[in-house]
This record gives sequence, structure tokens and C-alpha cells, in this order.
Amino acid sequence: MKLNFRKTGSGEPLIILHGLFGSADNWFSIAKELEKEFTLYLVDQRNHGDSPHSEEWNYKVMAEDLAALMKDEGIETAYLMGHSMGGKTVMNFALRYPEKVKKLIVADIAPRYYPIHHQTILEGLSSINLHEIKSRKEADDQLAQYVAEAGIRQFLLKSLGRNSAGDFIWKINLSVIIDKIENVGEALDYEGSFDKPTLFMGGANSKYIQEKDKKDIDRFFPNNHLIYIKNAGHWLHAEQPQAVVETVKAFLN
Repeated sequence: MKLNFRKTGSGEPLIILHGLFGSADNWFSIAKELEKEFTLYLVDQRNHGDSPHSEEWNYKVMAEDLAALMKDEGIETAYLMGHSMGGKTVMNFALRYPEKVKKLIVADIAPRYYPIHHQTILEGLSSINLHEIKSRKEADDQLAQYVAEAGIRQFLLKSLGRNSAGDFIWKINLSVIIDKIENVGEALDYEGSFDKPTLFMGGANSKYIQEKDKKDIDRFFPNNHLIYIKNAGHWLHAEQPQAVVETVKAFLN
């Protein structure tokens, strides 16, 4: 599958993958800082953003999507960074194609299995009748019955777009995400390890990377460094962008 991406900056390639319900747009503020030193590829993963939709949706095919992008762009090796679901994608990719990865950055996700915990969000998104709403405000009002936090609603509604006729559509493949949400939580399942430098960057206020995860992290990524971004939760790049930029630069340089 040919993924949609935005390319900016100059220098060695750094490919960034967003998380569930996200898109390349989530990383624009970070990109403005990093593009001074790297050629950035901000990627929409399949079933998200402006990339194609598919019934097939798991980490194996998402890793292959990334391999295809690198081949099409003539990228032999790159730095990879992924957040949440994107972090799982780049972990899978690094274990499958270690020769293509110079260094790896995983943002607020561990190799383990995560139980489904997005049901309320999925119910809220499904409740929005795209044929009846006349504005994004109406969509937000409907979603607010399920998701109280305005910031999270704003993030989710970035996936609400319009087609050529001007009708509202979901840019995410909502039906497939609902049907296959279990795949997002899958644990890594590989015999080998990725031995090159790897940074695990967690939010200090998030519970996604816990002390119990260190065993799996060490097993799959023995050359790892784990740090926590202060005053940040799961969306650490949105909550503490400058700290994330400084941490990424220090690790890659």
C-alpha cells in the first residue's frame, strides 16, 4: 500500500508514525523544530489520515507499508520514531528489518499486550450521524456525550473531513478499526532482538510504560534507554513538545 506522507527538511531521514485515531498532522509542531536537522517523513498509517483504507489492518501489514514507503523513496536506512500504535509499528519493523533502521524511538508504548480500552471513544464516534450534522460543532456536541475532555474531542475530530460533494466523512476507516481494535493491543511476537540504540520515551503521568515492562523492553531491545517526560501523559508530544524535541535531538545526535 502506498501511504500518504509529508516530506520536509534536510539531512538524514527521520520517519515519524502517529498513533491510533491520529495522522501526520499531529506531528507538525515537532516537525518544525526537527526539520532543521533531518529530512522528515510524516506518515499517515493505513486507515488513517489521507492514506488508503483496507480491511487488512495489523502490525505485520503496517510494517510492510513502511518498508514499501522506504523502497519507493530510495531510503536504505533511516531513524524511526512512532507514538503509541505507531510505536508498535516501528518496533515490529525494526525487529523484521533491523538493517534498515539506524536508531529507534518509541513514544509511550511497550512491547506487551494492551487490553481494549477505547470502547467509549469508538461508541462516541459511531454515534455521530454524518448524514445529519451540519457543522463540526454539532459533531463535537454529540461526541461530548461520550468523551468529556475537550482536548481529546478536538484530537478525534481532526479525522472528520469532507468529500468532494461537501459531505462529512471519516478519514479514519472507522468500521475496520471497530471490527479489529483488538489488533492494536497485540504484543510483539519475535524470536530475535533489535540491538541498535533504542529510546523509549514515556509520559511521566502515563501508565503505558510501567516498571513491569522493562523485562520485555530489555529482551527485544537490549541497547535501550528509557526516559520519562515530566508533566506529560500519553500525548507527550502535544503536552510537552519542547521537551520531546530536545530529547529526540539529544538521542539522535
